[in-house]
Formats: sequence, C-alpha cells, structure tokens
Amino acid sequence: MKEEKVQGGDVCRTIEVAVVGLPATKLSPAEENFDADGEELYMPPLNFAMVDNGVFRSGFPDIANFTFLQTLGLRSIICMCPEPYPEANAQFVKANGIKLFQFGIEGCKEPFVNIPEDTIREALKVILDERNHPLLIHCNRGKHRTGCVVGCLRKLQKWCLSSVFDEYQRFAAAKARVSDQRFMELFDVSTFKYLPMSFSCSKTNNP
Repeated sequence: MKEEKVQGGDVCRTIEVAVVGLPATKLSPAEENFDADGEELYMPPLNFAMVDNGVFRSGFPDIANFTFLQTLGLRSIICMCPEPYPEANAQFVKANGIKLFQFGIEGCKEPFVNIPEDTIREALKVILDERNHPLLIHCNRGKHRTGCVVGCLRKLQKWCLSSVFDEYQRFAAAKARVSDQRFMELFDVSTFKYLPMSFSCSKTNNP
C-alpha cells in the first residue's frame, strides 16, 4: 500500500512493503560437502590440527567431515568419550579399515574433575606405537580431554610447561581449566621407557 501526505508543501510518502517469509533451505550433510559449482569440499572437524607427524587432534567428527578424514589415510582413531560410538562413525571406520580405540573419560566440569591417569597412559601407548599412525585423537569439542592427552605427550617430548600450557589454552580458550593444567604438570612421564625417534626428533618439538 502507498500513501501520500502533504505537509507544508512537501510530499511525504509512506510505503508499506509486504514481506513474504520463505522457508529456509536446509542442506543435507552430503549437500554441504559441495560448493555452488558442484566441486567437492573438504571440511575438517572442529578444532582440527596436526599434533606431530602422523598424529592429529580434533573435536568429534560428523558426517560432513568424513571426506576430509579420508584424505588423511587414518589407520586409527582414539576417542576419549565414554558414550557408544555413533552408528555413522562406526560405519565410517569399518568401511575405511580404521581401528577404533575408545578410552572413555567423563566430560566433567570443575571442581569435580577426575582425570584417570591410567586411561591417559593407555591412550599414550597407542599414540607412541607408530603402527597405529596416521592417527586422530578426539573428544567432544577437542579441548579438555584431548588437550590433556596432547599435553602429556608434549611432556614426553620434553616441552617446557609454559609451552604445554600455551598449546592447551589455544584450543580451550575461555574454557581452559586450571585442573587440566595441574594434571598435566603432575603427570609422571618417567614410567615410559622410551620415546620413538620420530617423536623425540620431531620438527614440531618444543617451540
């Protein structure tokens, strides 16, 4: 509708525009993996990063990330969540010949945090075995549980604590937990008899 009003010789126009709401188009996970030209896109999981040669970290992968993960040629996945692995993820690892290691740690918040040291040690043994590489470590968001595992690996690589904490905080950001950092500080690496040469001489060693 359009109205005209005269005020002191000036013409004021008021225009009403009818806005018709259109339903939002939601893309399926498969459609999200392609751009407008039909080219396939590779979408890494949340908080994805390379830890070391053949070792990666991330948040929980979903269907949209599977094509990207295939490019890594993974042999193993370490999941730090206690819940049953989702069916789609279980089918993905089976179809791609990937071995799943699950070391379930409850995702707790301070001050009631219990990080089982034995579980972290078992996860590290899998990481240090190069037969499991390339390998992805993940939890839910790729921050706390994954951060503790990587932090303890850094201690094995003889990183100084300030560098260990800096890396942890880059991923945890505002969600960084003092208890996680305390756990990494007190974690005893002396029980590990040796460190594979690829880790001890890694180019990603203590910055």
